[in-house]
Amino acid sequence: MNIESSKYKGLTDEEVIRKHQKEGYNELPSSKSNSIWGIALGILKEPMFILLVACGTLYLVLGDVQEGIMLMGFVLVIMGIEFFQERKTEKALDALKDLASPRAVVIRNGEEQRIAGRDVVTDDIIVLREGDRIPADATVLSCVNLLVDESLLTGESVSVHKTEFTGSEEDTQPGGDNRPFVYSGSMIVQGTGIARVTSIGIHTQIGKIGRSLEEVKEEPTKLNREIGTLVKKLTIFGFVLCTVVVGLYYLTRGDLLQGFLAGITLAMAMLPEEFPVVLTIFLALGAWRISKKNVLTRRPAVIESLGSATVLCTDKTGTLTQNKMTVTCLYNGTSFFRTCQTESLPEDFHEIIEYGILSSQIDPFDPMEKAITNMGTEQLSKTEHIHHDWKMVKEYPLSKELLAMSRVFTCNDCDWQVVAAKGAPEAIFDLCHLSIEEQQRLAKEVEAMANEGLRVLGVAKSRIDTLGVPEIQHDFDFEFVGLIGLADPIRENVPLAVEECHKAGIRVIMITGDYPVTAKNIGRQIGLTNWNECITGQELNSMDDEELSRRIRTVNIFARVVPEQKLKIVNALKKNDEVVAMTGDGVNDAPALKSAHIGIAMGEKGTDVAREASSLVLLDDNFASIVGAVKMGRRICDNLQKALAYIFAIHVPIAGLSLIPVFFGNMPLLLWPVHIVFLELIIDPACSIIFEAEKEEENIMSRPPKSRKEDFFTGRKILISCMQGISILAIVLAIYLTCLYYWQMPVGQVRALSFITLVAGNIGVIFTNRSWSKNIFQIFATPNTAVKWVVSSASLFLVLANIIPFLRSLFQFDPISLWQGVLCAFLGFSGIIGFELYKWRMRKTFA
Repeated sequence: MNIESSKYKGLTDEEVIRKHQKEGYNELPSSKSNSIWGIALGILKEPMFILLVACGTLYLVLGDVQEGIMLMGFVLVIMGIEFFQERKTEKALDALKDLASPRAVVIRNGEEQRIAGRDVVTDDIIVLREGDRIPADATVLSCVNLLVDESLLTGESVSVHKTEFTGSEEDTQPGGDNRPFVYSGSMIVQGTGIARVTSIGIHTQIGKIGRSLEEVKEEPTKLNREIGTLVKKLTIFGFVLCTVVVGLYYLTRGDLLQGFLAGITLAMAMLPEEFPVVLTIFLALGAWRISKKNVLTRRPAVIESLGSATVLCTDKTGTLTQNKMTVTCLYNGTSFFRTCQTESLPEDFHEIIEYGILSSQIDPFDPMEKAITNMGTEQLSKTEHIHHDWKMVKEYPLSKELLAMSRVFTCNDCDWQVVAAKGAPEAIFDLCHLSIEEQQRLAKEVEAMANEGLRVLGVAKSRIDTLGVPEIQHDFDFEFVGLIGLADPIRENVPLAVEECHKAGIRVIMITGDYPVTAKNIGRQIGLTNWNECITGQELNSMDDEELSRRIRTVNIFARVVPEQKLKIVNALKKNDEVVAMTGDGVNDAPALKSAHIGIAMGEKGTDVAREASSLVLLDDNFASIVGAVKMGRRICDNLQKALAYIFAIHVPIAGLSLIPVFFGNMPLLLWPVHIVFLELIIDPACSIIFEAEKEEENIMSRPPKSRKEDFFTGRKILISCMQGISILAIVLAIYLTCLYYWQMPVGQVRALSFITLVAGNIGVIFTNRSWSKNIFQIFATPNTAVKWVVSSASLFLVLANIIPFLRSLFQFDPISLWQGVLCAFLGFSGIIGFELYKWRMRKTFA
């Protein structure tokens, strides 16, 4: 297995110094770190955070220290989340940098030296040995049975063989057997070699991925943009209206201090400080809930996109499959044996595994050799077909001319030597000197196995005397033993997960570096739609963006794809207004993971680069967990919409009751800051706790995703919410005007009865918005612990405010009777009738 390295002199120390000065070091550039002050300044420019600071300051000025501190605390929490996100991008590039700079053995000044990977320069002669990670892109000058795992760059599940450079080959992209090029970050699985470095640092294939990671900018979610715009508009409108109220109050009543208090009351009623608070709490608690589904949320804001995902792009190896080759089919020349047929291997198939093991390494790195050895351990451990005590005499490695390897053994108490060979079926047919007819017959069986997505190996045996061994494999008199079909099996729960995605209106697209036949077979097994259609990487190169955008609407399988093309596919889907989720585990997936709206990395087998570039991490590498995360994402989005609807609805009567009395000089003010603070004690936990804990709607995974063009909170939903608020406002105003002018009750009693009506209406809006599909009676029957605590606490405190003199004085209430209070509470709660009738009509329309 060793190669002769003494004939290579390599570079001199002077040449290395000159190259370092000219080319730099073999490393990827470090990410530029943003200071904590820069991050904080960027955050505080956002309208939501300006609103939080403004409202917090307002509460502190009014003496409500607890509320002010809470709002200011949210500023720090959100800054912490943003700082974490900034560091995540830096870590992605740093992880790639570490992977791209392993230790290296080079030949310099005619001697082998072990150096740091960053010190490798172009034209260095590097020594490749089994188990080493390749430090730079290089051209193979000589090799013996060199096998390289390039799955990090290509996604291929099987290692590829390398050959010596002849001078005519052109280096294009990683992947494919019998090519004389190796790439930085790849692993030597078997054999040895000598190579000349051609590219270092950012010029390597892995370096190109690093550049892609730097260039890809993460987009703010649509929800963040919408909420930011909405909050900005409401804030400007609120402050303008507040100024108008202060001026109008002073002009009509001549009391500037009271006018200022009225203006502050209106500002507190108008400013939706709950928006950023609710958004933060929902996303933080949503990340916790999703983690219980074995999905780690690295960027909470992506939860909104998760609930709207329309396309899931997934790698094949290690995501849909187990990334572990297994023997699934054997052929002994006359009949097939499927490994799932029975627990024991029939006798007439024993020789195939016996000679397959003999022609493999004793402790193999190669996944196919591991699979053969594992099957032998399971099926033949107690038979005479396992030969641990046999001694190997000679090994014939794979070559470009003959894709087969043979090993010669001396067997105990025998007068002959045993030869075992395995390799490409056509090479084994050639070694066995089979007739044309026999080769054609066996070739049909090989084609049938290949059409099932299997990797096929031929196995042969021979016997010679002990006088000596020939120089080449063709000098043996081989006998055909059989064929071995190997596959990377799919994960058991993947077909069901794919079906769930289809029911939820989510397309599943498989993107792989493997061959089209294998990809189509996997697509058929897992239930992909249009699984018989496929676009290869070569076809992808010839397509312009317009053609790809058109073809990608129906094609769900992409094979022989390289990293740059994965990014191209994701961008084409985004161009079609799809909300793209992408799973992956290798370095090759990192740019696409970062570019996708939702990047999902494998937690167990995934690389650090993939995890750091992603938004979500599957902790159990279980594809089915994605479905649970999507369901949870939809639930969170639904509940967030309900919370925003409630906020809109309840702010309408509060703002109206604060504004209307100001425009009529003879009307006493109904609400003062103390009343607004009391209402906030109901509103804050209602919108942030009650709705967050609400269960998902029954049809949550049987409806299509929300359209990308549709606003998160549409004008229609805002109108419906405002109509709820207007109905509450109308009832409270009717109570207010009736008590004040018809019954001519004292202002304190009018304020008490009106406030009870408003609080009851508030509670009614909470209940009716818990579900936009169930009626109020079904909602009452649906448990939600947070509702009980909030409603009972608010009701108790409202009763105390009307019976305890100190609180009654604080709220400027006068004593009222029990029946008056109960009647007003009933009338306030009845404000939900309009919305309940609307829900009933919608259920009948879509039934």
